Amino acid sequence: MIKVLLFARLREQLEVGSLSFDWADDATVDVLANQLVQQQGANWQVLLADEIVVAINQQVVGRDALVSAGDEVAFFPPVTGG
Repeated sequence: MIKVLLFARLREQLEVGSLSFDWADDATVDVLANQLVQQQGANWQVLLADEIVVAINQQVVGRDALVSAGDEVAFFPPVTGG
């Protein structure tokens, strides 16, 4: 089981803040994002954008990082300042 968290405009756009689902094998963040698109629908393709930041267990990671059972994976748009 893993927990996926969505923040800021992603939460608003996808109309969900979190979801949990079974996750048996280690796979990359990209594999997870693509699986979410397949399971949840085309509007989830926003997670595939290069500018989306990903954290696993509160550590920012690259798209090639491995997601394992028990992990918490957060997707959020880049932070802007001003």
